[in-house]
Order: sequence, then C-alpha cells, then structure tokens
Amino acid sequence: MSILQGLRVVEIAGLGPGPFCGMLLADLGADVIVVERKDATTPLPRPDYIVNRGKRSIALDLKQPQAIEVVLRLVERADALIEGMRPGVMERLGLAPEVCLEHRPSLIYGRMTGWGQYGPLSHSAGHDGNYAALSGALWYSSPPGIAPVAPPTLIGDVGGGALYLAIGLLAGVLKAKQSGCGQVVDAAIVDGSAHMLNLLLSALAANDAGYQRGVHHFDCGPSVNTYRCSDGGWVVVSPLETKFYEELLKRIGLAGNPIFENRTDAADWPLQRAVLSETFAKRTRAEWCAILEGTDACFAPVNDPAEAARHPHMAARQVFAEVCGVLQAAPAPRFSQTAPTDWRRGVPRIGQDTETILRETGYDDGSMRELRSSGAI
Repeated sequence: MSILQGLRVVEIAGLGPGPFCGMLLADLGADVIVVERKDATTPLPRPDYIVNRGKRSIALDLKQPQAIEVVLRLVERADALIEGMRPGVMERLGLAPEVCLEHRPSLIYGRMTGWGQYGPLSHSAGHDGNYAALSGALWYSSPPGIAPVAPPTLIGDVGGGALYLAIGLLAGVLKAKQSGCGQVVDAAIVDGSAHMLNLLLSALAANDAGYQRGVHHFDCGPSVNTYRCSDGGWVVVSPLETKFYEELLKRIGLAGNPIFENRTDAADWPLQRAVLSETFAKRTRAEWCAILEGTDACFAPVNDPAEAARHPHMAARQVFAEVCGVLQAAPAPRFSQTAPTDWRRGVPRIGQDTETILRETGYDDGSMRELRSSGAI
C-alpha cells in the first residue's frame, strides 16, 4: 500500500505547477483524476508529459452543463480538488468553491496561481520568473553585477508553487478528517517563493550588511562558487565552514597560501577567486571529481540531467529512469514502511479512463449515451 493510497483528488487540467502538484500526489499513491479538455489534442499517448504520469484521465467539455454535473459528481467522492485558473474562471464555469463544498463539505479546494486570489496583480498574466522576481527569491540567484537568472520553473512553479499547494492540500485533508469541514487553499507562487527565503533571511539578519550584494560568503564568496575546468566543464565548491574550507585548499594544493589567510574580508575575495579560477582551470572536470568527490571539501560537478542520471550516487539511489524513452526522476521522498507506486506505468491518453470513471461515479450506459450526444464527453 502506497503512502497516499485512499486519497482521491480531482484535478482540473492546467499548466505548470497545478499538474506538477497532481503528479507529486499520484507519485505517492493518490488516485488523481485529471479532467482534460475533450478537444485538447489527438488522444494519443504522451510519454513526454511527465506531470500526468500515474493519473487517470477523463475528457470533458466544461462549456456543457452536463459536463459540469459530471465534475460535481466526481467532487462528491473526492478529498481534494486542484485548479490553476485565473481568479474567477472556476466561478464562471459553475465550479466555485462554495458550489463544490456544497456537494462535498469536507473537500479541500486547492487554488494554484502566481499572484494569489486577491491583490492588485491577481488578474494579471505572469510566469515563473515574474513571481520569483517580485517575491525577492530571484535576488540572489546570480552573482552580483550579472543579470539575475534562475533555472526555469524550479524556484517559482515547483518550489514556491506546486510543493506549497501539496503541503496545503495534505494539511487541509488532515484537518478535515478531524473536523469534517473543508476549506480553500490559496497557494500563490509569490507567497511560497517568499517563504522559501526565510533560511536565507535568517543568515542575512546576522550580518550588518543587510541585503547588499557581494559581501556574503553564500552570495559571491570565493569558497562558495562555480569554477570552469580545462575541458569546459564546471564544478561547484561550497565549504562554508572553516574546517571544510581548509580541506578544499589542502586537496587542491593551496594549503598555506597567504592569499587565503583572511576569508572574511570581502576586499580579498577578488584575488582569491582569481587564484581558485586559475587552479580549477588546470584540470578537467573528471580529474577534479577524482580528487575531490566524496571528501569533506563540499564539492560537486555541475551535471546536465543525463549526466546526473549516470552519476554513481544517483544511479545507486535509482533517482532517474527512462520510461517510454523519456528520462524522468523517480518519486520523492522515500518511506521506510510503505511501498512506492508503480510510477513507470506512464502517462494516460486524454480521456483514456472516461468510461471507467463515469461508471464508478454512477453513470450507466444510457446516461453515458446522453452525455455523448450532448457533447459533454
């Protein structure tokens, strides 16, 4: 039995963080029914749409009243709902929170947006980078003086969005089990990505320099940096603690070098960075891995996803696998007493489970013929 077996989630198909949240719950064993557009695309297998793996698909035309009735009947059997529309869209469809909660008083209604359900920007368009920029999460994403850039989707859509929605849904379900009362989860990426700053803000609070760039070890200090190797590959070193810093200098042949005597004065950092850059540029990435990997020098190569999948540590933990020719990461986290889901079973075709889901919901042959003739399915 998987950790979330018995949890039923209705997901209104969308883009980005909402589907990712649904995948996360399905990875952990929840029965996630994704309501997809009947005319979205040719109903062929989509092995590359990883965020739909492990879900069941029903295809509906939500412009039809009969299709809305189907969704509400699904809601009556659900613990949670995920939607990622702009504020007001679900209301116009007839699937507002109050309507769904009428049908299922214990429902946890999850709303995934970038700006949130209210506020001056709530009805504006935006994407991952916009939300991360506004919240402050993008501020330390690149070295000082360099355009702030973060890996696409990771800080906003996934970190500040999907993961916070998942936590909110699960917390809401736990509360509903006690009280019998459902509620709405307003998961805004600006909220989540701001909340993720708290670890960094605690470090900044201990330094009189405040939010100034270029004066914090974790910001651009030479011992927490990325360096280019002789073959064009990159490595990262992050020995914040003194003993780890000394370990790094010893292993790369710089122990006792007077240039590195003072690591706290930012005025010395440019020269230290220059020497470290020159040192790492003398060997290939593979050579530095042989010297530093597995030590306390706080070292790692910068891998692309395919290299990450092949790395001995990642391979030992079976972090990646190819499913239908598509590289993807396994579910996380892991549990000691419950088995993982069969996440390799792949991505459903659009509408693949429509008939099965309708029968489970109480529709017979006659009522399904009516739905088809109306265009709802």
